Amino acid sequence: MVVVKKMPGDSDEALIRKFSRKVINEGILQEAKRREFYLKPSLARKQKQEEQRRAKRTPSV
Repeated sequence: MVVVKKMPGDSDEALIRKFSRKVINEGILQEAKRREFYLKPSLARKQKQEEQRRAKRTPSV
């Protein structure tokens, strides 16, 4: 759960920006998109293997 407290001198726009940043950093939107449709366990395993193969192929900086 994302909580943003208003500090003295913060505007409403600043609170919205802080909230949006926290939501993105915690990955809430990505999780919601991932859960939007049911994914069969066999397809989930295939996707996970493909992601691992892709991550292994491209070196991290």
